[in-house]
Amino acid sequence: MITGPQLRAARALLGIDQRELAQRCGLSLPTIQRMEASDGVVRGNVDSLMKLVNALADNGIELIGESATSTGGGRGVRLKEGGS
Repeated sequence: MITGPQLRAARALLGIDQRELAQRCGLSLPTIQRMEASDGVVRGNVDSLMKLVNALADNGIELIGESATSTGGGRGVRLKEGGS
C-alpha cells in the first residue's frame, strides 16, 4: 500500500511536518512517527491506513506502486528498482 520512505517523501512534497500530517488525516503524532519509521510497507489497522492514504490523495499526492505507471502529471519522486 504505502512504505515508510514513500510516506516521508509525500510529506516532504507537501512541505509539512509530522504534526501537520497527523492533523490532516486525524491520526496521532506517535502513529505517524511509527508509520514513517517503517523500512518497508507501513503496517497498521485498515482504518488508520485509509485515513492516511485518503488525506494524502486529498492533498494532491498520488501513490505509485511497484512497477506501476503514474496516471497524472505533475512533480513527483520515484526510487529506481535496486536503488537506495
